[in-house]
Amino acid sequence: QVLLVESGGGLVQPGGSLRLSCAASERILGINIMGWYRQVPGTERELVANITSGGRRNYADSVKGRFTISRDNAKNTVYLQMNSLKPEDTAVYYCNAQTYYNYNYWGQGTQVTVSS
Repeated sequence: QVLLVESGGGLVQPGGSLRLSCAASERILGINIMGWYRQVPGTERELVANITSGGRRNYADSVKGRFTISRDNAKNTVYLQMNSLKPEDTAVYYCNAQTYYNYNYWGQGTQVTVSS
């Protein structure tokens, strides 16, 4: 069963915007941190941004000022607004939910391609 459902990826031109969404199943209990990671083939998965249940945000240096993470705790949903996209942002983006017990759940990934 898919416990994290992602949407919003796609193809966009450099300078464009995309918004990713990730809804966590109510079957996941005790979610603390939700966030987004990305991975390019042949490289390690890297943190893009995350947000705690209390609203504390953390961003990778490469996306600061361009990406904004937000969260709707009532809906168990996290969003990633990506502006001023660059070709180097091209990757598969994975949603992550970490519980208070430090258990991690992962989404299936959504492709983001930035190209003219």
